[in-house]
Amino acid sequence: MESFDVVIVGAGAAGLMCAMTAGARGRRVLLLEHNEEAGAKILISGGGRCNFTNLEIAPERFLSANPNFCKSALSRYTQHDFIALVERHRIRYHEKTLGQLFCDGSAREILAMLLAECAAARVDLRARHRVTGITRSDRFRIETNKGTFETPALVIATGGLSIPKMGATGFAYEMARRFDLPVIEPRPGLVPLKLAGETLELCKDLTGVSVDAVVSSGRDSFRENILFTHRGLSGPAILQISSYWQDGGTLSIDLAPSLEVENFLADRKRTRPKAEVKTILAEVLPTRLAHVLADAATSNIPIANVPDRDLLNLAHRLKRWQLKPAGSEGWPKAEVTVCGIDTAALSSKTMEARAVVGLFVIGEAVDVTGWLGGYNFQWAWSSGWCAGNAV
Repeated sequence: MESFDVVIVGAGAAGLMCAMTAGARGRRVLLLEHNEEAGAKILISGGGRCNFTNLEIAPERFLSANPNFCKSALSRYTQHDFIALVERHRIRYHEKTLGQLFCDGSAREILAMLLAECAAARVDLRARHRVTGITRSDRFRIETNKGTFETPALVIATGGLSIPKMGATGFAYEMARRFDLPVIEPRPGLVPLKLAGETLELCKDLTGVSVDAVVSSGRDSFRENILFTHRGLSGPAILQISSYWQDGGTLSIDLAPSLEVENFLADRKRTRPKAEVKTILAEVLPTRLAHVLADAATSNIPIANVPDRDLLNLAHRLKRWQLKPAGSEGWPKAEVTVCGIDTAALSSKTMEARAVVGLFVIGEAVDVTGWLGGYNFQWAWSSGWCAGNAV
């Protein structure tokens, strides 16, 4: 049985950061990965270009039962710290939108950087090692399909349930329950939403259409594009709100967030009386969407012949389209896991379990979920760094 100062289970973003940080401090680190290679999700992120962080990281852009929990880690290892690491490795990058940073080249550059840092820190990385059991007396004993290891410090970095085709499992939650750490029921986040009935038929007619919109669920709202699909709605604004929306809830969508629609329609009724409503709407909306909305509301008659009451109803639908999703597209399409291991059981400074000395949990497995756009990678870097400095 081999012995190490630290054993980290899971060689994703958080696990790699934790391993290289601990190794650089002189710890003898074993990093176990059940997949064929490390960093599988890193490689597919950002369309293969890895949206590795965001310039606008802030604690309020993360969901958690304890919204203050993430503050310590995010302030101790910031987006600027990770950007400096990227620059030291001479990886070229750019800001795409809303502070999102992407590699100019390939996500493989970020993975290669992390692996190089691990190699320099003498981290022992072993892929294709599936953990079959973990026990603890005075030390942790980790049994795998390829051997048994012991350590005084064990880090769980196996992520959540999102994208199971990449190897995601409920391992972290099983281990949490094994050591009596509470788990808040996980649910899919940053995921497309499904619709049903007439609303679904409308979406099918508009499949492929994208439009700038404000999507709201209760007091939470996001303004970015939405995308109509044959199952319902997707696009950045929908993915963002999906982390806040829960089954049975209603969404409100403003399809013309930059426009005072009532005034616009009244003006066009006066200045372009012979124009059909679909033509008027096409001035400010994608043509297909304009035609569908006009067909539903006004039967394509000239705007001069449309009663003011009907125009008011059309404006209301454009600004406050109410719909109730039938559900999300679930774990296969979810980019992250919302909820997870309760932060009440962990130290916000070190990520160590309060009641189990030497046990740490980092990354997506923890009940901290960021917005779309590099926020969840930054949580992986920050939480991994904190644990790497504590083990």
